[in-house]
Amino acid sequence: MTVALPGADAPRTGLLKDESIHLLGEGVTLLSLLGDDGERLSSAGDRALRDPHDVVDVADVRVLPPIPNPGAFRDHYAFEQHARAGRRSRGLDLDPIWFEIPIFYYSSPHSMLGPTEDLPMPPGCVRLDYEVEVAAVVGRDCRDVKAADATPYIAGYMVMNDWSARDIQRYEMALNMGPHKGKDFGTTIGPYLVTPDELADAASGKAFDLEMTASVNGVKYTSGNLADIHYSFEEFIEYESRAANLKAGDLIGSGTCATGCILELSTNHGEEQYPWLKVGDIVEIEVGRLGSQRTKIVG
Repeated sequence: MTVALPGADAPRTGLLKDESIHLLGEGVTLLSLLGDDGERLSSAGDRALRDPHDVVDVADVRVLPPIPNPGAFRDHYAFEQHARAGRRSRGLDLDPIWFEIPIFYYSSPHSMLGPTEDLPMPPGCVRLDYEVEVAAVVGRDCRDVKAADATPYIAGYMVMNDWSARDIQRYEMALNMGPHKGKDFGTTIGPYLVTPDELADAASGKAFDLEMTASVNGVKYTSGNLADIHYSFEEFIEYESRAANLKAGDLIGSGTCATGCILELSTNHGEEQYPWLKVGDIVEIEVGRLGSQRTKIVG
């Protein structure tokens, strides 16, 4: 994970064990540990446990995005229930093309927020929404990788909240471009990166049996599971890397899980029961074994 120590000028990288962070030396970043077959990252983790530069309590630091500025951020749309609900909210059926390609869009890699960082309300937005997702981090550069060969290119997984200004998003996408300003104001990631070997015993379907939940002001809204995903992250990499370069540290989003946003919930049950987010609301998101986030919406 990546943290800011009190009074320190530069972020530090370390391994979380129980409630303690075993820090590596100054200048080491999570991104600098990527770029090979995972041996560098694994060795750094072993070194942090065996001979840490320092050990700090997680409560005494500010947790930052694990990779604060990924080189690229591609977000998919891979849960069928969410995809159908999104189309239904616009009076449309799910296009059969959805079952043929793991479609994605590019979002801003420069708007990453830590897991407890406040989110400023985007200008002009009155329909702010959260989206519960899982992100994968590309572990090394690649191009034209087949899904069957893609697993070694995944460095790990983390919790992701793809915030959405639904009114702005719908308005701009009437021109069949985007989303852009409906999305680029903030994406919350972390608290930490979990390597694939740590999740091997949870493998299920095309991903992992990990519960995905969200609550607003203490009221549970979302209950989904990563195992319900239609496409695997390996299939994402195959599609993304076709005649294109992926770089170590790039971020890949899963898309929103079933019941994973207010848009879907309000479409099915009404805005009175599931109102849009407002200043002062607190959104808490958790994915089993990947950690949790707590975000306050501010003016």
